[in-house]
Amino acid sequence: MIELTRLNGQKLFVNCDLLKFAEASPDTVLTLLTGDKMVVRESCAEVVDLAMKFRARMLGAAWPDAAAGLGVLLAPFNLPAPHKTNQL
Repeated sequence: MIELTRLNGQKLFVNCDLLKFAEASPDTVLTLLTGDKMVVRESCAEVVDLAMKFRARMLGAAWPDAAAGLGVLLAPFNLPAPHKTNQL
């Protein structure tokens, strides 16, 4: 989930797996896979950046050994260094 802001300033969390389109017209209009649309304050680039960071965090948590090996690729996202765990 990523935190976004409606035009009226209200914060909301959006499941980025449901994002289909992000359009700038001039406000950012998000279209979900469900067909619902919402207008947010963040730019299209910010929405994409937030979604990428979210996915990188999830992949790093799910596969810490792979995340450590791919640290160079994750570096642009300014993520904390992944750590090894013995949990499944």
